[in-house]
Amino acid sequence: MLRSNNARMAIRKTPPPSIQKIDLALQGGGSHGAFTWGVLDRLLDDDTLEIAAISGTSAGAMNAVALAAGLMEGGREGARAALKRFWTRVGELSPFGAAGGGVEPWLDPESPWAAPWLAPARAYAQWFSAQVSPYQFNPLNLNPLRRILLDTVDFERVRHCHKTRLFISATRVRTGGLRIFDQHELTPEVVLASACLPLLFQAVEIDGEAYWDGGYAGNPSLMPLVLDTPADDLLVVQINPAERAALPTRAGEILDRINEVTFNASLLRELRSIALLKQVLAAEGWVARQLRSPVLRGIERLRLHRVDGGDALAAHGAGSKTRTDPAFLERLFAQGREAAEHWFKDHRSAIGVRSTIDVDAAARG
Repeated sequence: MLRSNNARMAIRKTPPPSIQKIDLALQGGGSHGAFTWGVLDRLLDDDTLEIAAISGTSAGAMNAVALAAGLMEGGREGARAALKRFWTRVGELSPFGAAGGGVEPWLDPESPWAAPWLAPARAYAQWFSAQVSPYQFNPLNLNPLRRILLDTVDFERVRHCHKTRLFISATRVRTGGLRIFDQHELTPEVVLASACLPLLFQAVEIDGEAYWDGGYAGNPSLMPLVLDTPADDLLVVQINPAERAALPTRAGEILDRINEVTFNASLLRELRSIALLKQVLAAEGWVARQLRSPVLRGIERLRLHRVDGGDALAAHGAGSKTRTDPAFLERLFAQGREAAEHWFKDHRSAIGVRSTIDVDAAARG
């Protein structure tokens, strides 16, 4: 009995695991955002990690608001359920949503069973979008994402979420500049602005200003996480391939690669700035260190990490960013969970200790 009591006392005296704060930067990339869903699902499994803040763009913004609303509804399990609810609804509204997994081989351009009309149909869609604007072919400005957001995300909970902080990026059409919407400003229209591809949807107007996809100016923006959050560890979930081994030679492939380069450019630009500032700070003397601004202190303390889905997602082809059949979204989710699992195995112990990516190399692209 004494041994049993001592054992219970030992259990009671065991300190709880320490909570470590981490920020998340979530890229946009169409339906490939379901990969990020898988990453987030795995991160939410670890109750020793607290997501202090999220910077999201396009699909990353949608993942961010779903997660925040879910946290307020039911904590970590509520967040996982909210993310699943959002992506399930995306799949349900797919033209192939009711067909299940049987249609997947027909939609996969790499599959030997791919529908013979798939490549010509995609080429025609690219040509059509270059000739006719959404103001002509979609004059009523119908956007299924608006219905999905209204059905699955409680924006009142998002705006009042105290379990994490959100920053959502959009691009001003008038100036080409970046606007970062803070949490109290978030509405379905803000998220739609962040995901507004100008050849597919009409610009989203907010307070008299027109906005396009945030990926043109910040995909995602890192600086709010450096300046305005208590975490010193920042995890980037990158879903736009940084590299492509093969030279694109067909018109569609060239356009796809131009889009990938464009939507990675702002991230590379911020990484270059961070790398340069870290080099300058490392060379400073004692006097200069005492006079540093809070911004520079934040840059010095910053530890960068990355879950890179580029290679896995590149294998699906850039055209798959518009695929929303449920089987494909579930496959992306599984790939995201697996990538996050590998990151946990290799780098979880580095949180709070050191960066796990070479900032200089990442900045070079």
